[in-house]
Amino acid sequence: MLETVLTNGADGLGISLPTGAVGSFRAYHDFLYEKNAVMDLTAVAPEDDAARMHFLDSLALLPYIPDGASICDIGSGAGFPGLPIRLAKPDVKLTLIDANGKRTGFLSELCPVCGVHDANVVTGRAEELSLKPEFRDAYDVCVSRAVARLNMLCELCLPFVKEGGLFLAMKAGSCGEELDEAGRAISLLGAHLEPMVTYPIPGTKLTRTLIRIRKDGPTPKGYPRRFAKIKAKPL
Repeated sequence: MLETVLTNGADGLGISLPTGAVGSFRAYHDFLYEKNAVMDLTAVAPEDDAARMHFLDSLALLPYIPDGASICDIGSGAGFPGLPIRLAKPDVKLTLIDANGKRTGFLSELCPVCGVHDANVVTGRAEELSLKPEFRDAYDVCVSRAVARLNMLCELCLPFVKEGGLFLAMKAGSCGEELDEAGRAISLLGAHLEPMVTYPIPGTKLTRTLIRIRKDGPTPKGYPRRFAKIKAKPL
């Protein structure tokens, strides 16, 4: 049962869920899988697996989210990891960004279903939005569970992070090659790598690597570039 898996898994991660959060996660799950039948938002899985692979995986980021932080979730899709973080930590200020209008339409419906009425859901491309003053160097934490290579993700996500803030990139298993590739991008974009965190997803045999990149100064002029250039010639 989702509720039991979620509660036990949170305990295993050392996380205390606030009152009512488990009910909000149930509403999240049911609404997601109702809409998924027609929108193909995520891989269909039994609810216990969904609790582990989507919710608990997202909640593992909580120790790295400061109290009251402003969070930007890039390529949010079905809301992971940003919305689970907000359900478990109601004091954060959440922005969910996705380039696909159908997905952001879903997120705009989903948030109130989960009891979240103050999330900012934005339709747009990351490399364009981060050129706007209201988004550039504006967030305490930027998170992404996107599948792009890390050197590309850095250019897409770091421009949203304020000086002293953090970019958290969720990667599967070993990602040493991606880290080597991304070294130049991290340096050029005015940031440095903090120690990686490897953690098991509770109830599974899978491990996740969390890459933590700290922003040291404002985003240099000229970044991010247009996506065609980012893709053709990653930093």
